Amino acid sequence: MSTRTAHEAASADICTAPALELGRRIAAGEQASVEITRALFDRIEAVEPAVHAFLSLDAERALARAAAVDAGIAAGEPAASPLAGVPIAVKDLLCYEGLPTTAASRMLEGWVPPYNATVVQRLLDAGLIILGKTNLDEFATGSSTESSAYGPTRNPWDLDRVPGGSGGGSAAALAAFEAPLAIGTDTGGSIRQPASMTGTVGVKPTYGGVSRQGIIAMASSLDQAGPCARNAADAAALHVIIAGHDPADSTSLDAPVPDVVAAAGAADVTGMRIGVVTELGGEGYAAGVETCFTDSVELLRGAGAEIVEVSCPHFRQALATYYLIMPSELSSNLARYDAMRYGLRVGDDGSNSTETVMRLSRGAGFGAELKRRIILGTYALSAGYYDAYYGSAQKMRTLIARDFAAAFERVDVLVSPVAPTTAFRLGERVGDPLAMYKGDLCTLPANLAGVAAGSFPAGRSPEDGLPVGFQVMAPVLGDDRVYRVGAALERLAGTADFCRRAPELPGAATSSEEATR
Repeated sequence: MSTRTAHEAASADICTAPALELGRRIAAGEQASVEITRALFDRIEAVEPAVHAFLSLDAERALARAAAVDAGIAAGEPAASPLAGVPIAVKDLLCYEGLPTTAASRMLEGWVPPYNATVVQRLLDAGLIILGKTNLDEFATGSSTESSAYGPTRNPWDLDRVPGGSGGGSAAALAAFEAPLAIGTDTGGSIRQPASMTGTVGVKPTYGGVSRQGIIAMASSLDQAGPCARNAADAAALHVIIAGHDPADSTSLDAPVPDVVAAAGAADVTGMRIGVVTELGGEGYAAGVETCFTDSVELLRGAGAEIVEVSCPHFRQALATYYLIMPSELSSNLARYDAMRYGLRVGDDGSNSTETVMRLSRGAGFGAELKRRIILGTYALSAGYYDAYYGSAQKMRTLIARDFAAAFERVDVLVSPVAPTTAFRLGERVGDPLAMYKGDLCTLPANLAGVAAGSFPAGRSPEDGLPVGFQVMAPVLGDDRVYRVGAALERLAGTADFCRRAPELPGAATSSEEATR
């Protein structure tokens, strides 16, 4: 083997290795964090033109932090966490001091926060190395990452298809082997749907389980940050680092973090009661998605789980409920972007009034999908319509939560597909908002009720060969159950690090599959 080939194989091994394995190597002194970080930046440089997962990179600080971790290990200091020295990508919705945070919007182009989000600070305290910020739908308003002001992210499995949204950048970075870990946020499925479409793992913790401080708000009663990874164990290890009470967040739960690491390690569903939601399937669901879901359920049954059909009748109204509550909260949250204090300012030439400058700035700074949702939300909150729309939606939200409560009296977890279809083609739904919104049918109920939920690979659709996700939902603070079932499916189906099966990307020197033989 030539020196060049050996180097390429070593780099490919770094890029495809699980996060916990990288952390083990670093702690044992077998491999330097600097070497790992450099290999990933090389990978990013090679494949980013095709994927566009990142909006900004932070190479200088990342390498400096990696060198500090290596120095500590060499001096005999204990690692700050099992993931110390391991690189991670962060969705560009979380504030990171010194690095632009844009929310993928022209409105915040060039804005550099003077502080860290709590999640970001916890990553740094645990010794993780932040590579950069990932692409998303503008202000997280989308299901395909096509509404980003900086252009769409492409799915590494098929570059003509979307990676899901809003957190398509974080999921694509994992599937393209540009990062072993990522942080996403989930308002209506923005962690789970991209995970499903890219063959990765994504978990939405219980609402309040992870601090929202320093995360740019979309819909405050629905938003939740969570871990993204290529297998359940890595996701669980990241989960415990970012979770836990934060006094700076009034919605943060003051409760112990569930033992998700042990649950992922157990990967055992013996004796568990698993409920299949009858409303989340049937008409409108692709045959390949339903095949993968049914096969996964049968694997769990064969492993000792009791499978129960469960009806949650109000889940059928989740789509309408969500698309009243979310735009209403979005409209309220985005009123702060007024061109007066920060962000884009247009028309401030000395002749225009404050009102005109605000109007011109918001018109230029917000994209089409964001404007659509702001208008919907403003209308729903307006005098004479509040009770008919927003008020009624909140009542339906209560009924959806009651459906969950009744179901969890009968079963330990609920399961369903993550999305009705696999990844669709770029541009296919841009002109049809309702078709785009229907892609969230399965994920919305968990956000409305605040319960824990995760997506785990369920195989490839026999129709198009694209990844299909399997959703696990558990009660509030039952996050460990999500990992227990997801890890069990991963073991039974052999889907750990599933995206190694994806085609090689343009620009990559050595295929990940060849490198791991």
